[in-house]
Amino acid sequence: MTGMPFPSTADVPRRRTRARWKAAVLLAVLTLITLTGCTRVQVAMAVQPDDTVDGEIVIATPEGNGPEVTVPPELEDKVELSPYDEDGFVGSRASFDDLTFAEVSELAALGGSASSRANLEMRRVGERISVQGRADLTTMAVDRSDVRLAISFPGEIVETDGEADSGTVTWNFAPGEVTPLNASVVSTDPNAPSAVGWTLLLTVLVGVAAGATVLLARRDRNPVLRR
Repeated sequence: MTGMPFPSTADVPRRRTRARWKAAVLLAVLTLITLTGCTRVQVAMAVQPDDTVDGEIVIATPEGNGPEVTVPPELEDKVELSPYDEDGFVGSRASFDDLTFAEVSELAALGGSASSRANLEMRRVGERISVQGRADLTTMAVDRSDVRLAISFPGEIVETDGEADSGTVTWNFAPGEVTPLNASVVSTDPNAPSAVGWTLLLTVLVGVAAGATVLLARRDRNPVLRR
């Protein structure tokens, strides 16, 4: 399947992130998913040197007009929604630039209890950053699903169970399974973001994919009756 065009990852943060958020932050940008067991959820974000976030989120299904995606009112002037129609999937693309970490976290409210489906821990010891986590998509039907996330790291990726390319790791989630997320990064930049800042961003990314697919499964079990 053709992937989404990810934001540029040439620039990585050059100063410590000051935001102190809990690692359980969940990002979700959808409120409804139409009646189908198939879905495409593609997420990519890049943190910029000024601690703002650029990103793109695609949420689509292979039937009808695709899922309805809404954005919190306070972010309507910062998040652009556009139609998405590729590879037989129809839906929406949400694009944004220069969101603060606080603004990114405001998108979490739509995720509900689905955040428990994803967890992530990050530790930094000297020059080495270790990422360990998982996304539980066991409630998602295994049926033509494309769920993935990509993120830039502030250093050299020396080990990962994702796909590494030029400082970016991409994870493809497996619906119906628990997908591990592990990476080891070496960063010699003394001004690289703290583990707290990167834990926030990674958890946000894991949350959007896990939350969207869990909500999709719930819609399947509780279909909306149309008159």
